[in-house]
Amino acid sequence: MSKSGVLSRSRIRARAIKGFLQHFIGHGGAQLGMVCLLFFLAVAAMPHTLVGPLETAITATGDFLAAPSELHYLGTDEVGRDVLNLVVHGAKISLTIALLATVISLIVGTTVGITAGYFGGFADVCLMRVTDFFFVVPTFVLALVITPVALEVMGSGGEILGFRPSLFVIIVVIGLTSWAFVARVIRSQTLSLKERTFVDRARVAGSSNTSIMLRHILPNLVPQVAANGALVVANAIYIETSLSFLGLGDPLQPSWGTLLSLAQRSGAASVGAWWYLGAPGVCVLAVSLAFVLIGNALDDTFNPRRRVIP
Repeated sequence: MSKSGVLSRSRIRARAIKGFLQHFIGHGGAQLGMVCLLFFLAVAAMPHTLVGPLETAITATGDFLAAPSELHYLGTDEVGRDVLNLVVHGAKISLTIALLATVISLIVGTTVGITAGYFGGFADVCLMRVTDFFFVVPTFVLALVITPVALEVMGSGGEILGFRPSLFVIIVVIGLTSWAFVARVIRSQTLSLKERTFVDRARVAGSSNTSIMLRHILPNLVPQVAANGALVVANAIYIETSLSFLGLGDPLQPSWGTLLSLAQRSGAASVGAWWYLGAPGVCVLAVSLAFVLIGNALDDTFNPRRRVIP
C-alpha cells in the first residue's frame, strides 16, 4: 500500500474517532452517566484513602443502628459499624464482580455470535438453540439455581484467582448465564458483515476463517459489543445484588447486596433505620442507571438512524 493510502486511512480513522467523541460527549445521557460512573469508580479505586480500613464487628466504634450524625454521616449498622465505610468498600466489591462477569459474558456471547453467524448451517442451528435456552429462561433464575450448587461443590476452600470461593462462583455464574442477548446481536451483525466485499477479498486472498473472523469481522463489531457491554454491566449489578440479598454472597465481603441482606435481617426497616437500607440501595440504582445511560448513548452514537436531528 502506498504512503498516501496509509495517510488517507489514518485521516479517515481520525475523523471517525473525532466524530464519535463529539456525538458521545454531546449526548446528555452520556454526560450524566459518565459523571456518575467516574465518581463511583474513583470511590471504588481508593476506599482505604477515603474511609480507612474496612470496619468489622471487633473494630466498630458506633452505637447499634445509630442515625446519621457528624461522627457517622450515614449512620451505623446492627453491630455499630459505620455504614459509609461499608458502602465505600462495597463499591469496590460490587463493581469488580459486575465488570469481571461482564467480561466473561461478552467473550462467550461474542464468540458464539460470530461463530454462528459466520459458519451458518448446522453450527448456527445448534448454537442458537443453546442461546434460545439461556435467552428464554431468566438469567436471575438460572443464577439462583446454579450458584448454591456450585458453592456446595467448591466448598469453602482457599482463594481462587484472588477471590474467595463465593465471590468467584458469583462472577462465573453471572458471566455464563447473561451472554444470550449479546450472542443474538453479534450473530445478526455477523450475518450482514460476512456478505461484504472486504470479506470476499480476504477469502480470495487465502485468509483462513479464523483470520477473517478475528481481523475483519470482529473489529467491525466493537461498537455493538461496547454498547451491549454497558447494559450487561447494569444487569450484572442487579443479579449480584439479588443473589447477595438472598444470602448467596460472602458475608465477610460487604458488597451492596450483602449490606441490603444484613439490613433486612437486622430489621432495619421495622425500626426506621432508613439509612442502612437507603445507602446501598441508592448506590445500586445510581450505578445501574449510569451504565444504562452510557449504553443508550453508545447505541445512539454508533447508530446514525437513532440520532435526534435538532
